[in-house]
Amino acid sequence: MIRSAGLALCALLLALPVSAAELTGRYIEARTCDVWTGPCFANAEVNLTGKHAVLGWLIEKGERGGVALEGLGVAAVVAATDTLGTKQCGAGKAVILVDERANAAQREALVKLVREQAGDLVGTVVAVEKADFALDVCPCKEGGCATLKAGPARVETRCLDHKHDKVCGNESAFFPPLSRDVKVEAAVAVEHSFAGKGVGATWSEGGRRSAYLGTFSIK
Repeated sequence: MIRSAGLALCALLLALPVSAAELTGRYIEARTCDVWTGPCFANAEVNLTGKHAVLGWLIEKGERGGVALEGLGVAAVVAATDTLGTKQCGAGKAVILVDERANAAQREALVKLVREQAGDLVGTVVAVEKADFALDVCPCKEGGCATLKAGPARVETRCLDHKHDKVCGNESAFFPPLSRDVKVEAAVAVEHSFAGKGVGATWSEGGRRSAYLGTFSIK
């Protein structure tokens, strides 16, 4: 009788729906080269530019390893030897900017999140710094309009104009996003800058079709 009850309980548990993703939220990135571009333009830039980027994650819901992360954010400023997204770019180095509101356990979980999602791109973490963090997305233009502020890193985007932002007429999302588990759309980086230390360069540029904006969902 007890065995039958146990088997029935197991069957009930197996029939329950799979739990939802542990972490969901917003994602943004911008690079020092166009990502929405034609193959001829992209190939001409390979190994010349696009070696630096800023990536940002804002957790809207969920936890990691039992640590609640809702409302917190983290950014990574990365540098590679060659154009990001190409086979020859190799492992990169990074400065990780952690939301200053995070406690010690949350900081550790956020850094681990960046390492898992960006992989070899953050193969060498040269510094982990506390930073003011904000990622705001325009509610009327989700997928195209956002502002990221993370310490010395800034990204501001606008929606692509598929008529006026075209150059060669053969544009597409040429490079894949730099993070795993994201769903993104290309956007124009009105501003993309980094004024800190650690990756061997600073930059400030705008008007490039160099950004991705979207969401992430991590189980």
